[in-house]
Amino acid sequence: MISVLVVDDHRTFAEALALALEGDRGFDVRVATSGEEAMDLSRAERADVVLMDVRMPGMSGIEAIRRLRAQDPGSRIVVVSGFEDDLIKAQALDAGAVGYISKQTPVEELPQLIRRAHDGEALLDRSEAVRLLRVLHHRRHQDSTERMRANRLTGRQIEILQLFADGLTAPEISERLDMSPLTLRTHMQNILTRLGVHRKEDAIVLAIRHGKISAQG
Repeated sequence: MISVLVVDDHRTFAEALALALEGDRGFDVRVATSGEEAMDLSRAERADVVLMDVRMPGMSGIEAIRRLRAQDPGSRIVVVSGFEDDLIKAQALDAGAVGYISKQTPVEELPQLIRRAHDGEALLDRSEAVRLLRVLHHRRHQDSTERMRANRLTGRQIEILQLFADGLTAPEISERLDMSPLTLRTHMQNILTRLGVHRKEDAIVLAIRHGKISAQG
């Protein structure tokens, strides 16, 4: 018997998948509906193979993979997700997952994939794994560059971006800061240049992403 832990915040999906796998008679399946519950169950009884969703409230699937691997370096974790996103796949692989299965995969194919994971096979070929890790490296480099640019914003520039994020118009900001429209436009052009973006909206998103301003105001 191969023990399997299905982790998905949609209980109906998780239980349906567990039922389908138990019908194979080769699996002993448990269900967790959060990363936190998966950690608790794994501490109580190690699963041979973990099928992990990535988008869940609370602890993300990526973080759960990382913690489960730290808790048990030998654990075999396979992502099962409806998101066909290279970055998500790359993050899962980097966290320690051994493969990625789409939720669109026919259920009759899952037992063989689980057995392959259990037997130590990687469910991604080497060239695909290398490609995905390059995607992750590129994103990390991009994040590092953005963070460096965001850290160069002045206090006044951050204040202006926050007011725009709060929904104020340019005339309202000019009035509140006792600043001429021309001066405000100059500040915004300097902000765009400093952040390496072309639109005010992109500047706001970047500043929020790196903690310089709040989406809530």
